[in-house]
Amino acid sequence: MQKVTDPIVVMKRYELKYLLDAEKTAFLQERLRGRMQIDSFGLTSIASLYYDTPDFRLIRSSLEKPLFKEKIRLRSYGLATEDSPVYLELKRKAFDVVYKRRVQSTVARVESLFDEQSGSDDSSQISREIRTFQDFYRPLEPKCLIIYDRCAYFQPDGDLRLTIDANPRYRTSDLTLTSSMEGVPLLPQGWTILEIKVQDAMPLWLAETLSEGRIYKSSFSKYGEAYRRERLKFSA
Repeated sequence: MQKVTDPIVVMKRYELKYLLDAEKTAFLQERLRGRMQIDSFGLTSIASLYYDTPDFRLIRSSLEKPLFKEKIRLRSYGLATEDSPVYLELKRKAFDVVYKRRVQSTVARVESLFDEQSGSDDSSQISREIRTFQDFYRPLEPKCLIIYDRCAYFQPDGDLRLTIDANPRYRTSDLTLTSSMEGVPLLPQGWTILEIKVQDAMPLWLAETLSEGRIYKSSFSKYGEAYRRERLKFSA
């Protein structure tokens, strides 16, 4: 396996998802003023390339809502080049707690990593985990590219993080991070996906804001919705 590069990032947290129409999005953004700050990147276009088995074992299992599920994806911030930083992520969810490990790499290195003919001279923990994941689900191949425009917020004096994803879209062809940020819309115009990410409990002010705005949890999955839509094409 081609060696990937540092830094390795490890995350453990709860992630809560919500679907918002344009009115609820505007309401939430107004209530966040003075409570949370937009991070230094501002509005960022993100692309995530999901790998799966030929029969879509990973996403099919995820949609069954098991107590444990996992996935692997390659993420770029903005349109990638062959040499720009991208991030290979192993994401697992067990009993509602999300564990994510990711490592910085390049498109060329990751393509080599998923080449079954490549050997491994890397003994790092993340590389061993990736190899174990590959061996268990072999063969893995690019299946779906998810793209969206994200505005991320953070709480200056706490661990609360919140993201609002606008214009989520997907494609199942031209599966590369280096060609374009175009895709088929996943939601009606103006709708967004809210994700709340906390280490422990949600702060009371945020819970009250969600209640006042009639903002309720959703199990919406971007990759899951894209998979569902593609399946409907073949069953129509």
